[in-house]
Amino acid sequence: MSDYQTYMEEGHSAAWERDWTSAIEAYSKAVQSATNDADAHINLGMALLRDMQLDRAMKVFKRAQQLAPEDPVPLEGQAETYEEMGQLEDASKQLLKVSEIYLAQRDLIKAISVWEHATSLTPGLVSIHARLAQAYERVDRKDDAIRAYLILAYNFQQMGDSSKAKRAVNRALKLDNNHSIGLSALRALESGGQIALPQDYLARDVKPVYDDAEIDFDDGRNVGEAHPDGPMGEAMQEALVLLAESVIVSGLDETVMMAMQGMELQRQEQPEEAVEAYLQADRSGMNNPPLKMSIGGLLIHTERYQEAIKHLESILDDPILASGALHGLGQAYSHLDKQGEATGYLIQSLRAVDTSLAATPHEEQELIIVYRNLLGALEGRDTESLRLINQRLMGLLTGANWKQRITQTRIHLDEILKDEGGQGMVDYLKDGGDALTSLVATVDRYMQMGLYTLAMDEAHYATEVSPWYLPVHVRMAEIMMKEGRIRQAIDKYNTVARLYLTREENDRAAVILQEVLDTAPLNVDVRISLIELLEDEDRWDEALENYISLAETYQQLGDFDRASDTFNASEELADRINSDSSVVVRIKHAIADIHQMRLNTRAAQSVYEQILRVDATDEKSLRALIDLFYAQGNQVEAIKRLDTLLGSYAKKGQIDKIVKMLESLVRSNPDDAALRQRLASIYRRRGQKKEAIEQLDALGELQLEAGLMAEAAKTIKQIISMNPDRIDDYKRLLSQLGG
Repeated sequence: MSDYQTYMEEGHSAAWERDWTSAIEAYSKAVQSATNDADAHINLGMALLRDMQLDRAMKVFKRAQQLAPEDPVPLEGQAETYEEMGQLEDASKQLLKVSEIYLAQRDLIKAISVWEHATSLTPGLVSIHARLAQAYERVDRKDDAIRAYLILAYNFQQMGDSSKAKRAVNRALKLDNNHSIGLSALRALESGGQIALPQDYLARDVKPVYDDAEIDFDDGRNVGEAHPDGPMGEAMQEALVLLAESVIVSGLDETVMMAMQGMELQRQEQPEEAVEAYLQADRSGMNNPPLKMSIGGLLIHTERYQEAIKHLESILDDPILASGALHGLGQAYSHLDKQGEATGYLIQSLRAVDTSLAATPHEEQELIIVYRNLLGALEGRDTESLRLINQRLMGLLTGANWKQRITQTRIHLDEILKDEGGQGMVDYLKDGGDALTSLVATVDRYMQMGLYTLAMDEAHYATEVSPWYLPVHVRMAEIMMKEGRIRQAIDKYNTVARLYLTREENDRAAVILQEVLDTAPLNVDVRISLIELLEDEDRWDEALENYISLAETYQQLGDFDRASDTFNASEELADRINSDSSVVVRIKHAIADIHQMRLNTRAAQSVYEQILRVDATDEKSLRALIDLFYAQGNQVEAIKRLDTLLGSYAKKGQIDKIVKMLESLVRSNPDDAALRQRLASIYRRRGQKKEAIEQLDALGELQLEAGLMAEAAKTIKQIISMNPDRIDDYKRLLSQLGG
């Protein structure tokens, strides 16, 4: 049992006993031994939740969600954690995400259960009531559907949207046109009155929280409120607090007075005046990081970018303010059109924010690697590309939900970097954006649900946003394949592969072509394209494998001439690149098989002899030669190959194979005395007395018929030594033979 399994079992046992301290310790060890295992994270999160270590539980559940995005359990764990924290609206939002997973799995019953829980936590969540009402209707829970539609109407009216409220009431009345509460609600709406619902309809009087258009789907990380100016805005806000603390303990001198004046001007949103006051304090010797952050940030706001740089660079080692300083430097260098430097600082700012939210040190290290790869992929790009990318990054680092978008974008970029390479990631940053991310996610969701027409429509919209974003075109090919439009799908894959080749991303082109072949292995044109690509790249081992596959394809298609030619070309390539002997043997067997199919046994025999010169114990060749020699009546050569094969079996202790081989050959060649002698010997060694005597009896008859009296006498003696039934008959026969 592995360490991971041991730790997991220890954790399960402790959890069963409700010993949460021991369970946490065991599951933590399991996480450390299998850092990418979702189950270990989920169990650790549950144990932390039961132990009321809510912040830790939340981080672990979020990591589990990253590892298993299609599993609803991590999201359910987050929802329960939010519920324990008293953050009921956040809990409901997480439950909404859980329901999306169940819907993708086409489990409407579980989705309904989740929605019911969400509405019990936050009754005013309009979007959930809408989905719940329609779901009740679909599963024929008419009374529940009517109740949900009327609650929806009540909430719409509270939001001042009477038209939607009326539509919801009419939907309820469509299910039961005599429903008294529904009729009362409709009259109230038509007369301008307020909808009145029974107390059991409204668990408590709440204001509707949001409508469908206002739902904010974040990535689930507990990042708190985000300053709209991004990391620099948060750092400036934090700097004000730290500067105020510093002023309190410093005493009131002229320098401190200038700093206080700067703080007041900053609060009054007078940045030019504030920065001048701060600069006076700085020149007077008040040299501390919060002051530098305030100066640098205000200089950015007032577009004095060159001046801002020296102040922001001086605080890059400050653990609290560094991410904001990096953000500010990225903006400064971008506006000064030093795009390479800007890219470096902006990505470092992204990394600083993202790693600060990591659940474990290991996760933090993984994120550092992701951003290092990101920086490496952008190194050496042209100025115009970097300018566009920096605009995208600066947009990513500002706005109401920038912290959530950082995580979503980083995950997406990491996937693109792994799947599409550096150019794919650059294309996404240059031409993509949140709209593209959303469209691709919608395409994937529709594909999972089998809604291929809708998926293709979304894919076309995505190509309008970014025509050269190749992952979308790959998805279009996948959709065509799912729909059975194989020829069109292959054409699309080929187009994508050629585009990757023009970008000199040959690795990705090879992957695309291989994906086509996995789906359509008999496509000769694609296989030839892949071989040519691999040869151009000097990837000879892979080229050889595809040569062999191409030959096998010709063979399956019944084109034996091309199959034979391609196998011969494969053999020449294998010799040229000194391939492993097993590959050479595999090719030669394929050539021999074609000779056998064409009944050219002499040519097949020659190839099998060649194989034995490479591997003297090759079972298939020896077995084929045994059959060929017996067919030619050449028992001597057949037995010679047989003894080699039996010796190989004996060395490996494969006695059963020896028996089966001899039994098969005896059935095919019953008059071969040498075969019967060998089979009798092995039976005798295995203690199979009856079978051994039967073979010796048959052997003796063959010897007598051939006039080999001395050999027959020896055979009878062997039988007598085994004390057979009718031993006297054997003794008389031996006496007659002069024994």
